[in-house]
Amino acid sequence: MDLLAPLLAGEVFAFLLLFTRIGAAIMVLPGYGDASVSPQIRLLLALLITALVTPALGPALPILPAAPVALAALLLGELVIGLFLGLIARLLLSAIDVAGMVISFQLSLANAFMFNPTMAAQGSLVGAFLSILAVLLLFVTDLHHLMLLAVIDSYSLFVPGAMPPIGDAADVVARLVADSFRIGVQIAAPFLVFGLVFYLGLGVLARLMPQVQVFFVGIPVQIMLGLVVLVLTLSSGMLYWLSTVQDRLTGFLAPM
Repeated sequence: MDLLAPLLAGEVFAFLLLFTRIGAAIMVLPGYGDASVSPQIRLLLALLITALVTPALGPALPILPAAPVALAALLLGELVIGLFLGLIARLLLSAIDVAGMVISFQLSLANAFMFNPTMAAQGSLVGAFLSILAVLLLFVTDLHHLMLLAVIDSYSLFVPGAMPPIGDAADVVARLVADSFRIGVQIAAPFLVFGLVFYLGLGVLARLMPQVQVFFVGIPVQIMLGLVVLVLTLSSGMLYWLSTVQDRLTGFLAPM
């Protein structure tokens, strides 16, 4: 029994160390970490994935620290890395919410708010629709497997026991926040052109026929034409976003 005690302690420590990073990422990843998903389901999924990868990743993990402070620091580092990986995917999803807000302004639907389950907050009507569609496409195109694979392969980039690169991580997050706005505006670019042309037309109409209430007449037409533009550009915009997500997540994969 005394010989089995160190072995059991090592196995439990390896499982706990892997679960800290994987569980933290699962709680934040789009689709897995949404408010509509039960915390119990997320916990069971994290436990299952950890149990599957422990035999493969366990030998590469550091040994159990003797000091409690060192153990706490090691677990804290794994927690930060897991949250960072989940935040990367969550920021990519926020680009869709930005695009939805811009589109709502151009469709005169900016005041139509509803609860966005992917963001766990109130958002625009178009933004909520696009966000739910984006999460659906992540699972339909199997990109949710790529998210999990990026978390597992991150052990080759962020070695357990080493100090997390806080400066580099902060730089990546700052750049990704800026990129999320850029991607959102690029997806909504057709609607910016549509809104500019439509309001120019309303201005010309107001000058030619001052007695007509142009906004009373124009807003229903704007919504109708905007929905037509949305139908025509929806597939290209979502394909562009999916390719961007794939490129960013591929950067965390270990080279073959």
